[in-house]
Amino acid sequence: MTDAYAVDKRQVRRSFEAAAAGYDRAAALQNEICTRMLERLEYIKLEPETILDAGSGTGNAVAGLTSRYRGARIVALDLALAMARRTRARRSWWREVLDLHGGGLAAVCGDIESLPIASARLDMVWSNLALQWVNEPRRAFAELHRALKNGGLLMFSSFGPDTLKELRAAYRSADGRAHVHRFIDMHDIGDMLIEAGFADPVMDMEYVTLTYDELRHLMRDLKSIGAHNAALGRPAGLGGKSVLAAVTRSYEALRSGGKLPATFEVIYGHAWKPAQRIGPSGRPVIDIKPR
Repeated sequence: MTDAYAVDKRQVRRSFEAAAAGYDRAAALQNEICTRMLERLEYIKLEPETILDAGSGTGNAVAGLTSRYRGARIVALDLALAMARRTRARRSWWREVLDLHGGGLAAVCGDIESLPIASARLDMVWSNLALQWVNEPRRAFAELHRALKNGGLLMFSSFGPDTLKELRAAYRSADGRAHVHRFIDMHDIGDMLIEAGFADPVMDMEYVTLTYDELRHLMRDLKSIGAHNAALGRPAGLGGKSVLAAVTRSYEALRSGGKLPATFEVIYGHAWKPAQRIGPSGRPVIDIKPR
């Protein structure tokens, strides 16, 4: 990434802190993708004892993960303290489910790029639409790899480059500034997984298009879920009245059937931390790579 597009982690935290109280009312897309990810677990053979929900938000995945993996302990981690607190506040409702299944839940404020978790402690990492907010994705994948046990699974979703392409193009035509966050290509993510030491990455993508009556309704939804542009090179605001008027005019050209489209490129992926290889002598095989 260039410096202009590097993520301002403090801005990300502030945005999600401010959005925590109303997040659940506005996070329809995030909840839908969470449901689709849970359905994909049907095809994966794994019985994890400890699961990290990396970038857990208000904890919308916990009930589904708990129901699927009875007895598993779930660590819900989020960069924003207010999000972690909302997850913890819900624990009273989840406690009956957790007690029934013999599992547990911990809500933690922390950074995916510097996990407060010892090495080789997790059987599974789940991350729904959080990795697009990390500043150094290679470092994030390396941390997740470190925290997983051998044979552990990383399963995630993220947004791809075509996300909000209409809004990006409208702002580009208005003032040429970086008003919309830049997202990482699916193939680049796959390369990063291999570099971090993961094996057998499986990646796929789908487009989801939401429709709005007015551009301001899209802007309102993005603000409600904390999805502000967090690039270091971002303008100080959305722009003056003349810029916003130009953006609106450009976006209006896309109106179809009385609605304005907003495209989201959703990337799904999973990969494994390879099991330890054992040599003929019964000792672990250690690969030595040249620098």
